[in-house]
Amino acid sequence: MTTPNQAPESDQPRSDRPLRRRLWPWITSGVVLVLVAAVGVGAAVFQFGLPWWMGEGDRNHRYESDIGSQRYQVHLPPQYDGTTRLPMIMAIHGCGMSGYGWNSMKFTTQFNDLADREGFIVVYPTQRVFRNAVNCWNSGDPREQHRYDGEPALLAGVARQVVEEYHVDPDHVHVAGASSGAGTAVILAATYPDIFATATSVAGGEYGLNQVDADDPDATPPTYTARQAWSQMGDRARQVPLLVIQGEKDDVVPPIVATRLVEQWTAVGDLVDDGLLNNSLDLSETTTTVPAEPGRRAYTHTTITTPDGRSVVESYLVNEMGHVWPGPAGDGLFTDRAGPDASAIVWDFARRHPRGSPA
Repeated sequence: MTTPNQAPESDQPRSDRPLRRRLWPWITSGVVLVLVAAVGVGAAVFQFGLPWWMGEGDRNHRYESDIGSQRYQVHLPPQYDGTTRLPMIMAIHGCGMSGYGWNSMKFTTQFNDLADREGFIVVYPTQRVFRNAVNCWNSGDPREQHRYDGEPALLAGVARQVVEEYHVDPDHVHVAGASSGAGTAVILAATYPDIFATATSVAGGEYGLNQVDADDPDATPPTYTARQAWSQMGDRARQVPLLVIQGEKDDVVPPIVATRLVEQWTAVGDLVDDGLLNNSLDLSETTTTVPAEPGRRAYTHTTITTPDGRSVVESYLVNEMGHVWPGPAGDGLFTDRAGPDASAIVWDFARRHPRGSPA
């Protein structure tokens, strides 16, 4: 039975309801495809940036190996002519960052401008998509702390590829990292001391930090993880100079982590010397305090050296600074323009310490 306003079912278009039923899956699928495409485009922009973000001398690359692939960007300074061997710094981003896309290591450090003035090559690897929920390097994963495998092998492969393709000075290959990337830089110093002349940790921690209980750090002394780092070096063991930069108010990676890193790497140097923790290097320590100025933070600079002037560790503790990369020109979410110029400090440290140099 029908009401006066309701047409008999036989009078309705036969295909109306079936057509509606047929259209909904197509519409839903279309929406899903659009969302997937949007996520893909967003991820690509985050990781790799937009075309107009590339500057003069920037070149994108992909390293391929049996264990995977790694994307990275190379910046060539005006001094590059294809024949002169220039130094190289690999800059490894931290969590919530990319190598050369959005909130990148490239813009945070402003290494490119410095490289153009000083004449060195910069390499920005970017974490592989969806390898980590917040785009960290997995330096806290024991599987990513060994030679020949995982992230260390990929990044060492990138370094070798850049050295070969761009005729880099093999004694001047350096690595610097921020946060999780700083942990990875330290891992590279332990696993590939034959490639990297120096390493820099900005707001990062020791090799094997994942073994340290934050509530009871003394239960795992730095000498314990130092032996592991030294063991990773194997017959390639050498004293790799380390630069540490730490914020006094860092509540993500607190200062005790930097203190432990300095102690660990000092112990690694001691082990490299004769295989024993016996202070055989006869190290000396010097600390200089730089007072605050208007718009600039105070900091202390400590150097630990051997009698013949070789640096084992140099460290900076910056007053009132958090979990950031300091520098007056930094551009990104994790920068502090009132802090000392970390990029200039990294370069000065690197140029003073070629691989095999006594100074």
